Amino acid sequence: MKGRIRREQILEILSGSNAAAGLFELGRDSPKKIVNALFPLLYSQNEIIKWRAVTFMGFFVRDLSEKDMESARNVVRRLMWNLNDESGGIGWGSPEAMGEILTRHEGLSREYAPILLSYANKDGNYLELPMLQRGLLWGIARFSEERRHLVTASKSHFFPYLESDDPAVRGHAARIVGLIGAPEDRSRLSPLVKDNSAYTTYLDHRCMGCIVGKTAGEALLNIEKKAEQRSKKVSLLT
Repeated sequence: MKGRIRREQILEILSGSNAAAGLFELGRDSPKKIVNALFPLLYSQNEIIKWRAVTFMGFFVRDLSEKDMESARNVVRRLMWNLNDESGGIGWGSPEAMGEILTRHEGLSREYAPILLSYANKDGNYLELPMLQRGLLWGIARFSEERRHLVTASKSHFFPYLESDDPAVRGHAARIVGLIGAPEDRSRLSPLVKDNSAYTTYLDHRCMGCIVGKTAGEALLNIEKKAEQRSKKVSLLT
């Protein structure tokens, strides 16, 4: 496809019932153009548009990396710049997009996972705004689904978020601990089980309402399942 992809084209596709087919047809020959057009939509106040932009950013940066790895790296660097105080912006949508990209590309995840995780570390590139923390923890939870081994060593970074005043921050942190945690972390999650605070998130390609206590309960069950699986493996080896 020749020429610039217009924002209106992307908006129309992302608003439609078959966004995947439309975007892949549009960007069949130029993932770089699609990625550039998706960037401003990370700031959209329309939740569906914003989250679809995040999702497709991951797909198309992965495709871009197959043709031009350095351009793919530049996309991640651009997201990092958006989160830099010197950028003059806030960086809305950037940690979510970064988490999605690193989830979908092993090479980029090895290079940039430490930076993504540093945004959650009070001794690192800590993001102070709770609204940004929501997006960051969502991105890290998404990343932890596929690349838990790269997150486990940073587990202690997420414990303070379990006591945040923001329900979404508590909920996302609980999900991360459930994905990367161990039996000794159950005592940190247990106090949240009775937390009836509501928040919204994006799972399985849809926006959905959640309750912090339910998320914490699911995290505890996930830890229990992992412990049982490890125990069975040990039993088979002895």
